[in-house]
Amino acid sequence: MDLAFIPSPSVGVVHLGPIPLRGYAFCIIIGVFVGVWLGNKRWVQRGGRSGTVADIAVWAVPFGLVGGRLYHVITTYEPYFGKDGHPLDAFKVWEGGLGIWGAVALGAVGAWIGCRRRGIALPAYTDALAPGLALGQAIGRWGNWFNQELYGRATDVPWALEISSDPAVGRVGGTYHPTFLYESLWCVGVAVLVIWADKRFRLGHGRVFALYVAAYCAGRAWIEYMRVDEAHHILGMRLNVWTALIVFLLAVAYLVISAKKAPGREAIVEPGAQEEAAAAAGGADAESAEPGKTDETAKSGKADATATSDESDEGRLDRSGAKVSVTKSAGGEGAGDAVPGDGADAAGGGAKTS
Repeated sequence: MDLAFIPSPSVGVVHLGPIPLRGYAFCIIIGVFVGVWLGNKRWVQRGGRSGTVADIAVWAVPFGLVGGRLYHVITTYEPYFGKDGHPLDAFKVWEGGLGIWGAVALGAVGAWIGCRRRGIALPAYTDALAPGLALGQAIGRWGNWFNQELYGRATDVPWALEISSDPAVGRVGGTYHPTFLYESLWCVGVAVLVIWADKRFRLGHGRVFALYVAAYCAGRAWIEYMRVDEAHHILGMRLNVWTALIVFLLAVAYLVISAKKAPGREAIVEPGAQEEAAAAAGGADAESAEPGKTDETAKSGKADATATSDESDEGRLDRSGAKVSVTKSAGGEGAGDAVPGDGADAAGGGAKTS
């Protein structure tokens, strides 16, 4: 008897009236939003405009969904085009079946189109997006949990995944390795690794994306080896294991070659973005400087008032009724000389100015 295990949802879809809300679709959508959000933050940090990542994702995401579905249908064609297959089921994406290899490959084509329209280099864009892709995959993998699919070999470990029996799809009930969870946690680790390496070594020119691909493939190879779902085999290994190994080697080769040909990171990732940011910052500085001008004006007015007050001292009378004369000395200092006069002259306003 299993004392602990991870339960699977009893249903993978909830109906809101006539509208079906599917857990698999929700996981994919949330993963896309998280990926774009993080990608946008990283793009702005690298000197790009806010919103550019989302604009290009409008091209990349649909291409990625089509590519992921195509890879799944081509490599697992029997349920659709084999004996007793149903070709129209190939369009039922909500039932599961998206190959990450096809999603990334065709998604990159969509991203290239979007980048080309914006005058942006694709490697710089993929570098900003790479950690977000890993986190998006980590979230999207929970869609397999809702569909009770892509689990591993039978096991009785405390974190085993409970799968319910379903003869209609040939599913045998029991507890199995939760390979969806293993891959989700691995993808989180990949995202952390890529962010750290990017900051530590200032990677650029597509090397961040290559590191993400290599790290993901390293984990996918052993996770894929644990799965028990039907798959084509080549030389005794599952097709996806071979794919992971080949893509891993290509990513490592790109890392090495790119580091030699284009070391460092791009100075400009989006033409005109830095100039706009500098102009906006200059305008903000000018606005913040206006109060300072007011202060300077006030100080100037105060100085003028003081000078006027000093000049009026020339006409002051001392207590004896004599007018004070302020004479500039050669050193620029003023000396007050009293001119004798009687009190009557002073009282009658006939005092003289020397």
